[in-house]
Parts: sequence; C-alpha cells; structure tokens
Amino acid sequence: MPKMKTHKGAAKRFKKTGTGRLKRAKAFKSHILTKKSSKRKRNLRKSALVSTTQEKTMKKLLPYL
Repeated sequence: MPKMKTHKGAAKRFKKTGTGRLKRAKAFKSHILTKKSSKRKRNLRKSALVSTTQEKTMKKLLPYL
C-alpha cells in the first residue's frame, strides 16, 4: 500500500496535545473587531480542542501528526 498523504492545510492549523487530542485556534479574530468586546477578543486568543465528534475526521487528514 502507498503511504497516506497529510492534508497540509490541516497540518498548519492543528497541533497534537500530550494526551493525543488536537489543539486548534478559535475563529472570528481576523476582522470586524471594533464591535466585539475586549473580553470576547481576549477569550478568542485562547486555544481550544477539536470536538470529539470531529476527532475521527481530523485524524484521517493528519495520519502522522
């Protein structure tokens, strides 16, 4: 069997945690920031984990991560 290819777009956006889950950045932080509160923008800086329902799909895209 040939080797599987890593989805490069996904590889740039996700990192693996120590326990094997996938870490991601939050969305809605690039523009139209004036109407968003400071608290909301501050919370968008924090990282989040990929939901358990999406983990299987993401692991297919990132076989060697």
